[in-house]
Amino acid sequence: MTARIAPELVSDELLSLTERLGRADRDLVILAEGNTSELLADGTIVVKASGSSMVSATASDFVAVEVEPLLEVLRDPDADQERLTAELDAGETNGRRVRASIETLIHVAVRAFAPARYVAHTHPTAVVSLLASIHAETSFADAVYSDELMVLGRSLYIPYAQPGLELGRLFLERLGQHVEQHGETPSLILLGNHGIVAVSDSADGAEAISLMAVKSARVRLGALQAGGIASLGADVTAHYFDRPDFRERRAALTGTVR
Repeated sequence: MTARIAPELVSDELLSLTERLGRADRDLVILAEGNTSELLADGTIVVKASGSSMVSATASDFVAVEVEPLLEVLRDPDADQERLTAELDAGETNGRRVRASIETLIHVAVRAFAPARYVAHTHPTAVVSLLASIHAETSFADAVYSDELMVLGRSLYIPYAQPGLELGRLFLERLGQHVEQHGETPSLILLGNHGIVAVSDSADGAEAISLMAVKSARVRLGALQAGGIASLGADVTAHYFDRPDFRERRAALTGTVR
C-alpha cells in the first residue's frame, strides 16, 4: 500500500509548522487549503490529508506515503487520475475515509531531486494576486532587495496546471530543468494562478521562505501601484551566491544546507 494512516510518525515539528502557516492572521491559507510534509529517515514522507485544516491539524490529519510508487505514477504516461486516487487512499479511521492531499505529488516530486526534510505548500493572497496577473511569469524573476534574495534564492515559476497528475508531471519536469541549470533545488517554487511551495531542511526555514514570499509579493504590488517594479537585475546579484558570508546567512535563515 502506497499510503497508510500512521499518526505515530507525525512529529511535533511538522504539526507546529502546519499550525503556524495556517493561522488566519498570516493569510497564507483558509479552510482546507494548503499542505505540509516531512521526509523521514526511511524515505517515507508524512503529508497532510485531503480536506483537513492546517491551523487545527492533528496527527490523525496526516498520511504516510512512499515516494517511489508515486514517482512511478508520475512517470507512467498511461496512469490516470483514478489510479492516483487509489494510490493516495489510506483507508478508513473512525468511519472517515482518509486520503493524502491531491497535491502530494508536489511533495513527492521535490524529493525526487533532493532529500529536503520539509515542504510547505500555501496559497497566500498577496502572492496569488501576482500569480494571477499578467505579471505572473516575470514577477519574481529578479530580486528587488537583497534580503529577499538571501531567503528566497533563485525561485522557479511553473505555469498553471490542474492539481493532480497534470500539475505533478509539469512540476517534476520544470523542477528537473531548474536543477540541471542551476545545480540546486529552489527554495521557493511559484505556481501560476495557484500558490507557492517552500522547500527547506528545517521547519523554521520553510516558514521563513513562506513569509518572505508574502512580503516580497506585497513589495511588488506596492511598486506596481507606484509606477512599476525596478528589480536589482541578475547581473547585479549573480555574485551573491558565490560569497561565503551570503551562503552562511542563507543557511541560517532558511535551513538550506545543500
